[in-house]
Amino acid sequence: MCDLCLCLLLRSGAATIRFLRESQRGYGVLKHSLQSIIFLLLGLSVSLASHAVVVEDLYSADILVPDKGQQALSAGAREALSQVFVKVSGSTDVLQNPVLVSALGNSRSLVQQYAYISRDADSGGFLARFEFDEAVISNFIMRSGAPLWTENRPAVLVWMVVEGAGGKQFLNNETSPEMVAQISAEFARRGVPAQFPLYDLNDAALVTVEDVWRLNSSALVAASARYGARDILAGRLATLSSGGGTGDWSYLYGSSRIDRSIRAGDSEAFLLAGASLVAEEMSSRYAVAPTAANSDGIKVLVTGVSNYSDYADIVSWLEGLELIEFANVETIRGDTLHFNLVAQADAGQLATIIELNKKLVPVRSNDASVQLSYQWKK
Repeated sequence: MCDLCLCLLLRSGAATIRFLRESQRGYGVLKHSLQSIIFLLLGLSVSLASHAVVVEDLYSADILVPDKGQQALSAGAREALSQVFVKVSGSTDVLQNPVLVSALGNSRSLVQQYAYISRDADSGGFLARFEFDEAVISNFIMRSGAPLWTENRPAVLVWMVVEGAGGKQFLNNETSPEMVAQISAEFARRGVPAQFPLYDLNDAALVTVEDVWRLNSSALVAASARYGARDILAGRLATLSSGGGTGDWSYLYGSSRIDRSIRAGDSEAFLLAGASLVAEEMSSRYAVAPTAANSDGIKVLVTGVSNYSDYADIVSWLEGLELIEFANVETIRGDTLHFNLVAQADAGQLATIIELNKKLVPVRSNDASVQLSYQWKK
């Protein structure tokens, strides 16, 4: 390889440097794949479709404060850090952890930056955004032994019907914009991506108001297929003249179903219960209590990697997972890559997270040394 090509490759990023450094065989493949490399260097961008959504704002929180005084700022910082710990771990139980309780006592000094976003006309206060450093928060979670939930998370599709004086109606921006905003905010506070049906003619052909009111799982699953939803939350709420409400939530994922009956003082409490149900159950599947990195690493095989941009895309995605420190390539044979993952989780825990990426399809490997095996599907 010419010195110019090598120099360009070194500038293309840490993944390229590691690719050259970790595998002499990989270096040989690069020599015979200049066309793919040049394609990459010219700025080829690859979109990584995934079952998961990368959640933004995991390490920030918007808090209503009464004024701009120091006492209000300190109280706001503590509330914001509490929200961030819950979002990053997935459970409110984390707020009882001694290490994190101690950190909350020092929350003001942990704020990376803050800003007043807007004035709240109703309360006379201000909405302030507090931001924290990702590495600092992750380090606290790991030191505490609490579970860490990566920012790649499955979205939940929310179907809901509200019964009031006008009868039963789907919950959407036309019928109840305030309630849609409320439940969206509750899911955002828990770090769960939420989406809502379009309620168009295609939906109408598959599911009715009565189907959702009865929490008919077969109709809900059929109507949700077009959205690619693996996680479905269905709710029914009967509002009372007193302002309160009574209703039920059903959370469907895979072959599982969880039902909860809720009697709430107001609609906001009911919506909070739905978001909490999903967040707690979802994080129990995907959040991982970090462990000491295995000195031998985790052996992972990926087939179907036809060019360097595929390789770079896979490495970038894997190393973007908070629990994976390095995705080191060991050997390259044809379209097959052997990785050694340096991670703070075991193979079983990582499999649950990696398989959120629909391009990495689990396959059986005949190599007994391989712990995880995938086919790369474009």
